[in-house]
Amino acid sequence: MKTTTIPSVRVAPAVRADIEALLTDGETLSQFVESSVMEAVRRRRNQAEFVARGMAALAHSRETGDFVMPADLLSRLESKLAAARAAVKARSL
Repeated sequence: MKTTTIPSVRVAPAVRADIEALLTDGETLSQFVESSVMEAVRRRRNQAEFVARGMAALAHSRETGDFVMPADLLSRLESKLAAARAAVKARSL
C-alpha cells in the first residue's frame, strides 16, 4: 500500500519544544504526530458509534413505548438513596 502525507501544521516553537520533551526514547516527532492523529480518529469513531447506539435506543424506545420517564427514574433513585442512608445511619447507632 502506498503511503500519503498529512498536511504539516505550524506551531509555536514552545509547543514543539513541549512535544519533543515528552517523546519516549527512540520516538520521533513524526511517530508522535501519527499516534496522536490515530488516537483522535479512534476517539471520534467511538463517539460517533456511541451517539448512533443512543439514537437507535431512543428510536426503539419510541417505537415500543418501553421507557422510563426521567422524573420516575429520579424518584426511584432518590428512594434507594434514602434507604441506603437510613441503613448506614441504623448501623452507626
